[in-house]
Amino acid sequence: MEIDESATAKDSTTGKYTTKQLLKFLIPSLIGVLLFLVPISVNDTVTIGLGVMADGLQAAIGPYIPAFMTAVLWVSALGSIIIRFVPEKLYKDNIFILAIFDVGTFWITLRVIGAIFAAMTLWSIGPEVIWSELTGVVVLYDLVPVLMVWFLFASLFMPLLLEFGLMDFIGAMVRKVMNPLFQLPGRSSVDAMASWMGSGTVGVLLTTQQYEQGYYTKKEASIIATNFSIASIAFSLVIARFLSIDDMFVQFYATVVVCGIVAAIVIPRIPPLSGKKTTYHGPVGRQIQEDVPEGWSTFRWGVDRAIKKADQVKGAGEVVKKGLFHVADIWLGLIPLVMALGTVALIIAEFTPIFTFLSYPFIPVLNLLQLPEAEAAAPAMIVGFADMFLPAVIGSGIEAEITRFVIGVMALTQLIYMSEIGVLLIKSNIPINLFELFIIFLQRTVVTLPLAALIAHLFFF
Repeated sequence: MEIDESATAKDSTTGKYTTKQLLKFLIPSLIGVLLFLVPISVNDTVTIGLGVMADGLQAAIGPYIPAFMTAVLWVSALGSIIIRFVPEKLYKDNIFILAIFDVGTFWITLRVIGAIFAAMTLWSIGPEVIWSELTGVVVLYDLVPVLMVWFLFASLFMPLLLEFGLMDFIGAMVRKVMNPLFQLPGRSSVDAMASWMGSGTVGVLLTTQQYEQGYYTKKEASIIATNFSIASIAFSLVIARFLSIDDMFVQFYATVVVCGIVAAIVIPRIPPLSGKKTTYHGPVGRQIQEDVPEGWSTFRWGVDRAIKKADQVKGAGEVVKKGLFHVADIWLGLIPLVMALGTVALIIAEFTPIFTFLSYPFIPVLNLLQLPEAEAAAPAMIVGFADMFLPAVIGSGIEAEITRFVIGVMALTQLIYMSEIGVLLIKSNIPINLFELFIIFLQRTVVTLPLAALIAHLFFF
């Protein structure tokens, strides 16, 4: 079985591929598609294969996860402190220690805070504001278990999407759509699909790895992470049910999709995203090649790129080792930050008037958009920056169905929330800071709120 090319490319010495080469690209990529991108229905819930495994593991060991992850957080904190007192010559050649434990003072501080918050929450000790049902318990018992199991399987199986040519093939195929519309390479469509069918956090993890491997510029990675890390269909259904609008879920999710697409077209064209550099991650430089050479069809060029990428994989052991490294990096490096910053964000949202004050400008806007109960709904417009689920909590008590509808749409289209996505981005090498995240959050709110209200008024209410 061969694909014969009459033309040659600069980096292609032959256009012929063996059956073994084709299968090395096709089989792992197909398994990756089935795990990450194909929706399946389980117990009336739309999910993906990866989600079935994650949910199964969480159901099996769920009661033990908070204690286990508290221990992991303490390993992270103590390991980061101890390494400061160990002579560098003893570990300078150990990539694992350098990447996981040899971090700056700021990150060590956050790891220690995360470990302390976890212990306080696990044993209900110290100030209740930290371990209450509205703060620490939400993070340690609701958020951390989901992140633990999802990232375990995502990190182990993500090489099936990244290492065997699927991203390269799809990138070549859809570049002509993604580039003019969103200023992005074609492979970014896989990030969006991984988020849509699975989890926004999986999308951010995928984007981060692609950026660090030289396939996205600083600007592209920032755009993808802040505009395409959409909530999954499964989580969207949870929001709809919580707001008692699940009887019109199709209309609800269609509105989310329209608002998300519009925001993804507009936001990258204004600061701060428009001003991001178009250079690649320094240590690796540019690795992407999606431009189709003259004389090649798009399909054949995509296959050529995919097979060459798959050929770089030396063996299964290398792939598994890389996956386990990412699991350790997330469990020991990311989840402590989620525990620390997520708890702080929820404390601010639940026990201070900060978000209420910030929401005041939205009251006249909501009145102008003819949304009932504007004063009650206004905090939901801003509190999503702390956590995506908080707008639904606020909106669930509002009687006006159209207002609940718009709040639900906003919760899913604002995208940036510090309890999860925000922490992921701050921890990553993608060049975006907390202030820029807040600005992008406000921009997405300003762009999508009038559109969501307009669609609701015109078509559904």
